[in-house]
Formats: sequence, structure tokens, C-alpha cells
Amino acid sequence: MGIRQEASDQYSKALKLGQKNYKEQVLRGNYPYPQVLDEILDENMVAGRVEMGILEIPTEQIIGTKTAGRRSAFASNFMPLLAADSEFAYKWMDLCAAHLGDEGIRDPIRCFEYLGRFYVQEGNKRVSVLKSYGAPTIPGYVIRVIPVWSGDPAVQAYYDFMDSYRLTGLYRVYFSRPGRFAKLQAALGFEPDHVWTADERQHFVAGLTYFQDACRKQGFELEVTAADALLVWLRVYQFEQLWSFSAAELSRSVAAVWPDVKLLSAPTPISVSTETEEQKSEETPTPNIFGRLLHAVFPDHLNIAFVNEYSPESSDWTRAHDLGRQYLEAVMGEKVSVQVYNNARPGKTAEEVMEQAAGDGAQVVFATTPPLIDACRKLAARHPGIRVLNCSASMPYAGVRTYYSRIYEGKFITGAIAGAMSRDGEIGYVASNPIFGVPASINAFALGARLTNPRSRIKLRWFCVEENAMSALAAAGADVISNRDIPAPDRARETWGLCRLQPDGTMQSLASPYWHWGNFYVKLVRSIFSGSWDGLSSREGEQAVNYWWGMSSRTVDVWLSGDLPDGVAQLVQILRRGIIDGSIDPFRRPIRSQDNQLRNNGEKWFSPEEILHMDWLCDSVDGAIPAYDQLLPVARPLVRLQGVYREQIPPEKEGPVL
Repeated sequence: MGIRQEASDQYSKALKLGQKNYKEQVLRGNYPYPQVLDEILDENMVAGRVEMGILEIPTEQIIGTKTAGRRSAFASNFMPLLAADSEFAYKWMDLCAAHLGDEGIRDPIRCFEYLGRFYVQEGNKRVSVLKSYGAPTIPGYVIRVIPVWSGDPAVQAYYDFMDSYRLTGLYRVYFSRPGRFAKLQAALGFEPDHVWTADERQHFVAGLTYFQDACRKQGFELEVTAADALLVWLRVYQFEQLWSFSAAELSRSVAAVWPDVKLLSAPTPISVSTETEEQKSEETPTPNIFGRLLHAVFPDHLNIAFVNEYSPESSDWTRAHDLGRQYLEAVMGEKVSVQVYNNARPGKTAEEVMEQAAGDGAQVVFATTPPLIDACRKLAARHPGIRVLNCSASMPYAGVRTYYSRIYEGKFITGAIAGAMSRDGEIGYVASNPIFGVPASINAFALGARLTNPRSRIKLRWFCVEENAMSALAAAGADVISNRDIPAPDRARETWGLCRLQPDGTMQSLASPYWHWGNFYVKLVRSIFSGSWDGLSSREGEQAVNYWWGMSSRTVDVWLSGDLPDGVAQLVQILRRGIIDGSIDPFRRPIRSQDNQLRNNGEKWFSPEEILHMDWLCDSVDGAIPAYDQLLPVARPLVRLQGVYREQIPPEKEGPVL
């Protein structure tokens, strides 16, 4: 076959691809031609232009043309649309013949780059020919168009890219959100300001290409950048495993993390479940169709593993969960078999423990502390049939469900007690860590105190910043202080929960919110038996699930001292009933934050996501959320995982890539 005939055949193939792409885009309601930069860009949007010289441009990032001149000749994938006997087709074939000949296509194209995408000024047909052959890169003279800085996430991500480009020299290292390049540097074992060598660039591009090929072979379409998807994969695997895995192993690993990749482009990646399935069925008595259909294949017995970072003897937190485990066994009886694995330290030990649990036949795994999330992710990826849950909040992983409790509801009640019991309204509050849900608890407590004492002020200190926060507040004159909550009602003791300073200097415990993990575990396991677990997956779709249950599900309650005055105890019961039946919402009242911003005029209902992700404090709170560098070293790992500002914390080379 002559070169000319081969070029003609290639045009016919490219034309079919172009026509197919055109029809698909029209059916989807998308623009069917290459994008036109002149129609996208207004000069008011441009901060400047930089001549980048001749670069190897990633072909997949060439998406349009500079002007509208020849756009109707190409489909959006740059494949031709004009007939094979057109002048355009003959010129296309001439370029194709040159590409197939000894000289090849040598002249670089000219193009503009805007927000990481390239728009061709000269060389549209060269791009079309080379794309038809699957060329990974095309040489081109590039002019970078820099957008004006704004709050647009795409613009912020681009400025982050310009910083990273100085270190990598690669357009393929492009992320759809700012901050992700720093995580990539950490995942690769590089320092934040490490400049990539030529060998490191080549090695990374080869790995990224291999990863993309595995995605395509699985039939997965990327709705985010390839670097975004690879970073999700690196949460579970090491970069060098790209080379040690067989093709089948790599395909399985990609399939295991793909639900998490899809979450990156979801408008709301995390679904917060605030009610048990029993509560939902009471409100909507229609049977769960998914559950009924699937129930027939569900076992009537479950093997359950509890994985604890510490032992119950050494940790009150673990002990509270272990009491919940005992309650689960007592209630469910022979329907469950439970194994407990203690001292599973984050890292290799936790991974080995979870693999042991899988080998022992676990069908459900409860990991009771946030630092175990990394091992949970790896377990879920390796064993997709196991239901994996981690006691944490707001983790964007489809394969691991997280669970916590709305402890702020109990804090609202103890705040009301504090306002009623304080002599002068100067109330102390010792917060744990600046993690999801804690600012909401501080604010709920402050609002509860204002309910019974409109002049109350909350003096805020942090246990994660100073170990003697309780003593400091007492010395500052606070006669009522909210300390750390009791983990379980049988562990009520002095200096826990809400305390009152006695004349002799001792502390008397008055009340405390507490977790009833047993109720959570029973209701969650029952949802698996009933089919509600899978029904929730069907309803929520492509989202991670975060259980965030409260007093109405009996997973949160308030312990009360017998020394409370009768009137205060009666008020507590009124508030408690109101929160349970929904007639009282701690945050549905006029609220101003410390910066005098009106957060609620008294008519607004905050969504669960707004409450969980609060990063501001009420104007009646004296104190601030501490910065990361103010924290005691022991508190920093948890704040990295769950901190309200975790996205702003520079990543470390060691530890999970979130």
C-alpha cells in the first residue's frame, strides 16, 4: 500500500470518528465543535501574557482554536467533518503523508494556553492528523494567557499550577483544585519545593500514562484531570507499584478506587445521614424496595470486627466503644459473631490487623478512631465485599462509611444548665481540638447559655494548646466550666463534663453529653440485615456516606447529676424532648459571629453540612480557633485528618494522602 492510499484510509477512519463524536455531543446537548478562545475570553479577564517558547504539548489538553475560522471543519475531538473529496481533506492527507514519510511533521504549531488548555492559532490540521494517530504530545510555540485572580476555584487551581509548573516543567501535572500538587509532592516523597529532574519528569509521565491506559481499558472516563485521579490512587497505593503490579492487578486497583475518583467531580461528594432507617420509615412508611429485593441474598448472620487504636484499659474513648460492642452482642445475640482487635496503631500495624480481620472472615469492620482511616481505605480497596466504617466525620471516600454523633445537641443543653447555674455569667469552656463538629459544639453551648442567661460570656480555652486549660479558667474567675465530655454514662467523675467550682477549690460535675455507641451499632447492623444499607447506597448514588446521628436516634444523651436544682432538671427534660421531636433547633435563632456577621436572622435552618463544617464562633465567645502551629504535637495528627482547616495544612511525606 502506498503512502497516499494509507493517508486516504486514515482520513476515512478519522472522518468516521469525527462524525461519531459530533453526533454524540449533539445528543448530549454539548457544543459539537472545538472551543473558540476568542469567544471564551474577554480582555478584562486577562492579567497578562507570557511567551513560553516551544514545548511538548499534551495532545489531550488541546481542546480548541484561537479563532472561529475553521471550527466547523472539526468535531470537538479535532477529527475532521468535511467530505473526503474536499480541498480540506486533500490538505489533511498531504500532512498525513508527510507524517508517514521519512521527514514527518516537523513544524511546531502555534497556540495559546488558557487555564491549562490549548487553543490552536496555526496548525489545526497538524493537530488533527497527530491526534488521529494517538500522538501523546505535539510540539508547539505557546503563549500563556494568565487570568485575573478571582475566587473562582478554576482560577485558583491555575495559579497553583503556575507555581507547580516552575518545579515540574510539566503541563500534565495539573489539578482541578488548589492544594493538590503539594499532596502529590508528599506522596512521591519529595520536599514541597523540590525541583523535578529530567529523569523524574520522564518517570512520572510514564507512570501517569500507564495509569491512564489502565483507566481506559476499564472503560472509565475521566471527568477530572489525570493527575487528580492518580492522586486518589496514591491514597491507597505507592507510585512504584505502578511498575510492580501486573496489568490485571493494576486494573483491579483502579477499579477499587474509581468510586472515590468520581466523587472528585460530584457537587456534594459526602452525603450526611442524620436519621436512622427506623426514623425515616416512620416518616415515610413506604417499604424500602431495594431492601426488600436484596434481603433474600443477605445472610441471617454477620461476622463483625471492631478494630481499636488502643485497648479499653488504656483509653476511655476505646472503652466507650467497647461498651457499645458489648451492648450490640447482648441485643443481637446469635445473629452476630464479634471479634475485637486492639492496639492497631496507624500505619503498617493497622493494615496488618485489618487484613487479619478480613482473613478471619469479617463481613463488617468498625474502626473506632479517625487515624485508622488510611488502613480502612486500603482494606476497602482490597476487599470490596467488606462493609468498612470509620469513626470520623466528613471523609470523602465512597468505599468507607464514616460515623459520628451530633454531640452539639447535648452541648446546647449543658450550655443552658451553665447559664442557669453561673453566678455572674462568666462561663469557661475547654474545647478538645479544632476538628469538624467542635466549633458547632462551642456555638451550641454558647447559645444554650444565652437562652438562660442573656448576659453570659463563654471563656474559651483549648486542651490541644495548653494542658492546664481547666485550671487557667478557674484561676480567671470562671465558676462554671465545660470540660471534656464523659465518654460513657458509667464513667461520670469529677472534672468531666460541666463542672461547678466549689468553695474549697474542688470541682463538682453537674452534667455532660455522652455517646451511646451501643445504640448506634445495633441500629447500623440492623440496617444491614434489613437491606437499608444497600438502599441508602442506591438513593445517595455516587457519594460517600457519613452517619451523623443525634439525640433523636438515642446515640447521644445527657448525663445529669442528682445535685441539679429541680427547676434546672425540668428545663433539661423540656429541651431534651424538644430536640428529639424536632421542635427545638439549637441554631434556629438570631446568631452573630465574632466578626459581627449575621449568621442567622432566626428564621434559617442550617443544613447538616453547614453545622458540621462550621469554622466560626458566636459573638458571645471570647477566644479563637487555634492555628495549626499553636497545637501541641500530640494533637496535630488528628487535626490533619479532621481539622476544620485541614485543606490548608501543608501535607507531610509520611502519612495518608487525603
